[in-house]
Amino acid sequence: MTIRIKFGPDNQIPPVIQTPKPPKTQDTHTPASDLTGIGRARKTNSSALDKDKDKEKDKDKNRVLEILDELDSYIGLELVKRLIRDLQAFVEIQKRRTQEKLVAEPLVLHMIFKGNPGTGKTTVARLVGRLFKEMGVLQKGHIIECERADLVGEYIGHTAQKTREQVKKALGGVLFIDEAYSLARGGEKDFGKEAIDALVKAMEDNKDNLVLILAGYSQEMDWFLQTNPGLRSRFPIHIDFPDYTIEELLAIAKSMLKTRQYTLTTEAEDTLRYHLQCLLSSHRYAGNARLVRNLVEKTVRKQAVRLFQKSSSSRDELIQILPEDITLENL
Repeated sequence: MTIRIKFGPDNQIPPVIQTPKPPKTQDTHTPASDLTGIGRARKTNSSALDKDKDKEKDKDKNRVLEILDELDSYIGLELVKRLIRDLQAFVEIQKRRTQEKLVAEPLVLHMIFKGNPGTGKTTVARLVGRLFKEMGVLQKGHIIECERADLVGEYIGHTAQKTREQVKKALGGVLFIDEAYSLARGGEKDFGKEAIDALVKAMEDNKDNLVLILAGYSQEMDWFLQTNPGLRSRFPIHIDFPDYTIEELLAIAKSMLKTRQYTLTTEAEDTLRYHLQCLLSSHRYAGNARLVRNLVEKTVRKQAVRLFQKSSSSRDELIQILPEDITLENL
């Protein structure tokens, strides 16, 4: 751009500086659809984020339903199933109340599982971890299973260290301690008391990221809770796992055999029922799935020995379980 300086006839008059006017430019209007301002970008991104969140919520709901369907597929445990669904409802409603800025009950979900061996306590504990993970209560939902030997050390200070290590592994999931009453059996001088104290502290320090489940026989667990009055109040959820009935044990056995592609003949089913009745009347802890699994595995081996004596076997023979394959000997 050129600047002109013009002097008047009188040198005392200051010069006049002239600058050319800038050329006129035509106003252009950018279509609204081409604007990429901050406000427009936020609207698009917000919509996409909302859609992604909705998809994630749907996935979580579907996974929760799948886990509950798996729970329903378990034979027996009707009271346990009802309590787990009650827990699901409680957790969900507290989340909704929090979203609406209402007072919500604290999610203290530590549990006591009471029942004989093989009644499904460990299986349900694993399911609880997965369920709480999908519901957003736990970050990982895994389960760390341990017993007295994993928690109690051999010298002063060792127990607290071992217990903290197990707690650290379980953070974000479930710490499941079987035969938990054994921690209190040694009395005041036993290191088991130190483990209990360390667990109580861990429950307080990690109440939003850990679920502790103590399991064991019903009578022993009741005694254990009486030895430390502060424990009972820290475990608001108590679930009793009853022994299975004859019909439930029979259904479990048939399900196990079906999974292995075996079937019982009518006579073999009657024989199995008779043996289960004998077990229930003679064995204190016979009404559990673990004993049935052992019986099924022994039956499959007996069938194999019977068929091995023949040079060949048809498909039906390989599938069928006969009465002579079922025995309680050495069970």
